Amino acid sequence: MNQQETILHYLNQKDSEKLKELVSGMEELPLLQLFSNLSADEKVIVFRLLPKDKALILFEDLTPATQQHLLRSFTDERATEFVNEMAPDVRVRLLDELPATVTQKLLQSMAPDERAATNLLLGYEAETAGRLMTPEFITLKKNMTVNQALEKVRMQAKEKETIYTLYVTDQTKTLEGVLSLKDLLMAQGDQLISEIMSQKVIYVTTDTDQEEAARLLNELDIIALPVVDKESRIVGIITVDDAIDVIEQETTEDMFNAAGLVDVASNEADRSNVLINGTLWQIWKVRLPFLVITLVAGLLAGVVIDEFEQTLESVAAVAIFIPLIMDMGGNVGTQSSTVFVRGMSLGHIDLSTFTRHFFKEVWIGLSLGLIVGVISGAAASLWQGIPMLGVAVGISLVFAMTLAAALGFLVPFVLIKLNIDQAAGSAPIITSIKDIAGLFIYFVSVNVLLGHLL
Repeated sequence: MNQQETILHYLNQKDSEKLKELVSGMEELPLLQLFSNLSADEKVIVFRLLPKDKALILFEDLTPATQQHLLRSFTDERATEFVNEMAPDVRVRLLDELPATVTQKLLQSMAPDERAATNLLLGYEAETAGRLMTPEFITLKKNMTVNQALEKVRMQAKEKETIYTLYVTDQTKTLEGVLSLKDLLMAQGDQLISEIMSQKVIYVTTDTDQEEAARLLNELDIIALPVVDKESRIVGIITVDDAIDVIEQETTEDMFNAAGLVDVASNEADRSNVLINGTLWQIWKVRLPFLVITLVAGLLAGVVIDEFEQTLESVAAVAIFIPLIMDMGGNVGTQSSTVFVRGMSLGHIDLSTFTRHFFKEVWIGLSLGLIVGVISGAAASLWQGIPMLGVAVGISLVFAMTLAAALGFLVPFVLIKLNIDQAAGSAPIITSIKDIAGLFIYFVSVNVLLGHLL
């Protein structure tokens, strides 16, 4: 068994000792990959077995929905202890996702210094550098010697998020200079900080847009970017890991906005959370209506077949190719809807180019239908010895596959624009329309081309 299978085995056997020993030795990335494949309850079990330091590191990389689920599984005392251990910027992002009553309760139960740091960040506008920054950084004074500065770094290193960039301030915390830990280590012990610091400090203000701040940090290729208030006093830093998260988030939002699909990303995340972690009733409400549509469509397809019962009785071979026509159309529809959703998510399709991509997909469906239709029609003719039946099969496949390709792009796009869950609704709607239309065309073609045999 591989590592993941072993963990699942221990979970099923409820062997907590062996499970704890195994997960405690795992690195961060394998742990994160493991979590993506566990059920909600399994995540709780594994998370509780992790050492605190490893649990904190993992927690920061989990989705907000998973973070909330894990917190709900803690006792109030354990939740408070865990939140207190978080970096202030990570804590603020979590509190932003929690209900206001839960946020207030956690704030009141925090240690005074942690509550102060959190309230400081919560006081800034959302999606600004002030909200993104962390107040965990080290400052030095110009008149310090290198030895004095190193001693301060040693004393504060464990409490700070990063020590690789150090900031020089005056008595009022006004930012005056910057230096790296490398510069400090390479300097002579009796040198003054003013002699080795750089006065060219690039910074952002607390009201700078978080995306602008993140991109600036990325362009400068530095580890951290200082954040100052209106009086040029340093109040926090933005670290490179926070910047990467923002760039990914903002890029995704920009893609959806460019497509005219505002709030799609957040809506899709919420819907995914309901479908994965929701109650049975919540999942029924999302999925059952679309399955009812499929049920009704299946009955209507039965009506179409019933209307052409005489055709089936006269030429029994007609029934052989019904599954072929329905399945090929379904496969093309699934391919097209997948291409559309992925293209939209990656920004390759937006509102201004949708029509062009739509008609291109229709042409692709038609070309695929012609290729498959000719092959299938020829095979049907040779197999059954009825040339016109092969023509009917070919025509029906061309129509069904072209229609399915068009629906594969059109249906999810319309559902998203109407703010309806496309993940649950696209396939049933595409299948329903395609099946009824494909069967109807097939039987009409058979009746027209094989009328002399009926």
